Amino acid sequence: MEQRISFVTLAVADLAASTRFYAGGLGWRPELEVPGEVVMFAAGERLVLSLWDRAAFEAETGGPTTRGPGLVPVVLSHNVETPALVDAVLRLAADAGAQVGGARDREWGGYSGYFADPDGLRWEVAWNPGPIGLRVVPGTDTTPRA
Repeated sequence: MEQRISFVTLAVADLAASTRFYAGGLGWRPELEVPGEVVMFAAGERLVLSLWDRAAFEAETGGPTTRGPGLVPVVLSHNVETPALVDAVLRLAADAGAQVGGARDREWGGYSGYFADPDGLRWEVAWNPGPIGLRVVPGTDTTPRA
């Protein structure tokens, strides 16, 4: 098996609200929409973010979803080229209705902050000046390929 992820699939409580947040608020363009079921966005060269209506997700995967108190133990990250862009993306998310935690300098040498989408799923917006951080930002990859 190749070492890569092709889709990130999120089961959402209100597909229309999540679509408005990602498409209308954050400005992402849907690649595929099946009303009431799923919306898919190209999230990278070979990566798709898939938002599934929770009931359709459960039918597709064959099992119920569970939610309890606290945070979902998953964070999606969006790395950018500069600390100023971290602040700009967090403002965009706030304008789209996200709950936003302020950005700050991190002990690992970067700068990041978090926002939550309509289902409370957390996104980190980060500037990471190290090699692995640069590898995921278009146009800054300095990692030699084998």
